[in-house]
Amino acid sequence: MSETSSIYDRIGGEEGIAKLVDVFYKKVLADGELKVYFEHAPIEKLMRMQREFFAMATGGPIIYSGKPLRQVHHHLAISRREFQRFTEHLIDTLNSFEHVSRQDVLDLIAKINLYADEITNDTNVDG
Repeated sequence: MSETSSIYDRIGGEEGIAKLVDVFYKKVLADGELKVYFEHAPIEKLMRMQREFFAMATGGPIIYSGKPLRQVHHHLAISRREFQRFTEHLIDTLNSFEHVSRQDVLDLIAKINLYADEITNDTNVDG
């Protein structure tokens, strides 16, 4: 692949993103600390939104059509530690893709981390 191709292209385009999300969510849903967040979630919709988000974040031609991330995640009270575990599963998954370089992984994680404040909300509001 050329150096000018996007991470999206190196992952394998739409098909590669779908595989990435499938493998990634198997890891996330098997994680005892994270699976609780997905027990009542519409998994098919969630995975479709995640495919759109990852496609956009990797430089693909797809635009994320979901609700704002803060709105979707605020009520979940996701901690920074849980967000980190989520990204660690993403790193492991990305590392299994043959044409994705270490720099690609770092670049994508940097993009995902830009949304950490919108996704995490671990302040204790109990009186």
